[in-house]
Amino acid sequence: MHTTNVADNRPLKGIKVVEMGTLIAGPFTGKTLGDFGAEVLKIEAPEVGDPLRTWRTTEGVTSVWWHVQARNKKSVAIDLRQAEGQELVRKLIAEADIVIENFRPGTMENWGLDYETLSKLNPKLIMLRISGYGQTGPLRDLAGFGVIAEAMGGFRYITGMPGEAPVRPGISIGDSLSALHGVIGVMMALYNRTITGKGQMVDVALYESVFNMMEGAVPEYDRYQMVREPAGSALQGISPTNAYPCSDGLYVLIAGNGNSIFKRLMTLIGRDDLGNEPAYANNPGRVADMAKIDAAIAEWTKVRTLEEALSDLAVARVPAGRVFTIKDIVNDPHYKARGMLQRIKLEDGSDLMVPGVIPKLSDTPGSFAGGGPKLGQHTDEILNRLGLDAKQMEELREKGVV
Repeated sequence: MHTTNVADNRPLKGIKVVEMGTLIAGPFTGKTLGDFGAEVLKIEAPEVGDPLRTWRTTEGVTSVWWHVQARNKKSVAIDLRQAEGQELVRKLIAEADIVIENFRPGTMENWGLDYETLSKLNPKLIMLRISGYGQTGPLRDLAGFGVIAEAMGGFRYITGMPGEAPVRPGISIGDSLSALHGVIGVMMALYNRTITGKGQMVDVALYESVFNMMEGAVPEYDRYQMVREPAGSALQGISPTNAYPCSDGLYVLIAGNGNSIFKRLMTLIGRDDLGNEPAYANNPGRVADMAKIDAAIAEWTKVRTLEEALSDLAVARVPAGRVFTIKDIVNDPHYKARGMLQRIKLEDGSDLMVPGVIPKLSDTPGSFAGGGPKLGQHTDEILNRLGLDAKQMEELREKGVV
C-alpha cells in the first residue's frame, strides 16, 4: 500500500514551492519537500516537459522513475522563454515561500527572475539555486553535470581499483547530494525567516556537495601532503574493512576496524595470534599490515558460503553484510518492515513499487498518494488561482505560452 498520512499533519503543510528545475538535483529537492507536505508547483515547458519524463526505463513514453521524482507535485506548463510566461511565474513566486532552480547561472537573470528582482517582489522568498560551480567564482558560467562535479569534488579519483581508470558510481550521486544539501539550506533559511521575517538565497554547487563528503582529505594533505588514493573494495587508512570472497562466488562485507571488534574477528577466524599482536591493537598498526590481515580473513571466508559467514559473524558480533542487488532490496524483510517499499496506484490502474519517504518522523511523517502528474495536468487550476478566465487561458495556449 502507498504511504498515507490520514491527518496530513506533515511539517511543511502550507509551504508553497515553485520548482523550475529539471532532471535530478532541483526536482529531488522538490520531491523531498513535497513528501513532507509542501505544495510543489513544477513549471515545465509546454509539449516537452522535464526531460526526466523519458529517461531510463519507460512504460509507454513515461519513465517509471518519473513517478518517484515527481510525486506530490502539480505540473504547470509555462514557456519561460516568453515574456508572458515569465510574468505568470512572477505572479506565482509573489505568493510562494520557496523557489527551486538548477539552470546555468545567468539564465534566471536573463528572464528577469533573479533573486534580487524576486526578493523585491516577495521579501520573504527563499530561493534555492543549484548549479555546477555555484553562483560566483571563475567557473560559474560553465555548464555543470554530476559526473564533472564528482570528479572535481575529489570523489571520482578515490573510486576504483589502484592503477586503473577512475570509475563512476552507477547513480548520479553528485546531483542527489546537491539536492539534499539544498533541502538542508532551505530548511535553515525557513527557520531563520521565522526570526527575521526575511528570505534569502541558498547557493548550492554540485562539486561542493561532493567535496563536503571528503572527510579529512584537506587537513591530511595540508599537514602531511597525503593524497588519498583509490583502494578498490577496501578503505584507505582503515583496517580491516573490505569485501571478502566466499565459497559460493559471493562476497561478504566485513567491517572489523573497531579495536574490540578486531579482536573478536580474529578469535572467530582462529587467528588470536593477530588479535593479540600489540602492533594491531589500534588502527594505524593494522593499516601498516592491511594486506596481511585481509589475507587472513579471506582464508577464513573462502571456505564458507556467504550465509555461513554471515551467521558466524553475527554470533561473534562483528558488523558484516551482503552486497545487495535491487532484487535483494525489494525482497528484503527489513526494508519492508521499515516501510521503505511502497506501492502506488497509477492512473491506468496498475500498481508500481516505489521507495518510501525518508527520513522517518515520529509525529509528523511524510507521505505520498500517487505517481507523477501528466504534463500540464494542473495548469488550469493554477492559472485560475491567478485570476485568469477560460478566454485568457485559451489565448495563452494559442501563443504557446502554456
